[in-house]
Amino acid sequence: MASGSARPRWWPWLLLAAAIFVADQWTKQWILDHYQHGDATPITSFFNIVRAHNPGAAFSFLAGASGWQRWFFTAIGVGAAVFIVWLLRAHAGQRLFSFALTLILGGAIGNVVDRLQHGYVVDFLDFHWAGWHFPAFNIADSGITVGAVLLILDELRRMRRGR
Repeated sequence: MASGSARPRWWPWLLLAAAIFVADQWTKQWILDHYQHGDATPITSFFNIVRAHNPGAAFSFLAGASGWQRWFFTAIGVGAAVFIVWLLRAHAGQRLFSFALTLILGGAIGNVVDRLQHGYVVDFLDFHWAGWHFPAFNIADSGITVGAVLLILDELRRMRRGR
């Protein structure tokens, strides 16, 4: 606790977000160092490591746009990060809510850095079944997705307690 204050600390959440960011960036750099764009290594009958570039958003949304999407999604990511930090400061004691936001924050910053550095997001996790491939993704995307699911779960729990 801060001296003279009963308010929960919010900076540990930032440390966790930083750890997610570092793991995301390290894995992406490893892929960039060891794979050429389009290369793939089968790991199991349903999973490959690949090197894919996504200039769009989730599921390659707007990937074919003329380039403006890079700055649009960067701005959304930066805005989301600022808003999440504000929420973490205000709600640090709500553990599930803060954990969900932390996952989203680490992932959002990871993908923003990719957009700024490369002009696209580096994806490398490729799950497939019977010839159908789920869009490739990365650790940042995983954090964002799991965080979003946990936010929904947290809200459902909050609604149930309110009855």
